[in-house]
Amino acid sequence: MDGRAVAPAAGTVLNALATGTGSAFALDLETTATVTLSDDPIVNATITDAPDADTGLIERCVEFTLERYGPAADPDATPLGAQVTTDSEVPMASGLKSSSAAANATVLATLDALDLGDEVDRLEACLVGVEAARDAGVTITGALDDASASMLGGVTVTDNTEDRLLQHGRVDWYAAIYTPPEQAFSADADVDACTRIASTAELVAELALDGRYTEAMTVNGFAFCGALEHSPAPMLEALPDAAGVSLSGTGPSYVAVGDRSALESVCNRWAERPGTTRLVETRNDGTQIR
Repeated sequence: MDGRAVAPAAGTVLNALATGTGSAFALDLETTATVTLSDDPIVNATITDAPDADTGLIERCVEFTLERYGPAADPDATPLGAQVTTDSEVPMASGLKSSSAAANATVLATLDALDLGDEVDRLEACLVGVEAARDAGVTITGALDDASASMLGGVTVTDNTEDRLLQHGRVDWYAAIYTPPEQAFSADADVDACTRIASTAELVAELALDGRYTEAMTVNGFAFCGALEHSPAPMLEALPDAAGVSLSGTGPSYVAVGDRSALESVCNRWAERPGTTRLVETRNDGTQIR
């Protein structure tokens, strides 16, 4: 029994570390998960091109999915295990939601292998990955904002403290992405520093819930650059060409959105910096079985 799914990356509108409310939007960079179920009740995962990376999140996603949905697929079946392989265009620890994309792709691929891919509500499946991420210790807030954007596509606003989707909409932007050479792991972020800008984060949430996503992300970017000690220079280089720009997640990536011609100019400026610059589109179709 095999399953396969692809999940998009995401960029930040509002970082949830300050108040628990967050917002993100899907980007056209994909993580693919392939799951092969077996009668051996052991789950083993491999990350292509990163054989030494921690696979705990991926394995927990499979285990949680099998525990919750395995009996529905076959009530008389013995406990199942799996071999999982993920392959990703999303750089790890870059602020582009690689963990959420891997979790979503893995959960949906496991459901596909159980022949339940069309039976489980997508938000419910997303919450399985959120629970696994908390259990694996790769997130502080649960990252429902990032995970929901990747799973559902478009832009979402969530209350991560209550695992509640507040808003879901469509966005049709181009996105310029600048990723410096260093990495930044979300679980290592300075939460105390982030809570000091809670009043600003509340303003950003109001803007996002009003549909003013580009303004929201720019305010978020400057605030969290200060809180997390990232340089705001890449943001300044993107303005005023970009409609909105932010530090993505806890960094180190920056994402600017707008129309293609304006963002090409942003990419040209960012390309002079060390690291990687990309120009992609936003995604509205979310995680898919393939």
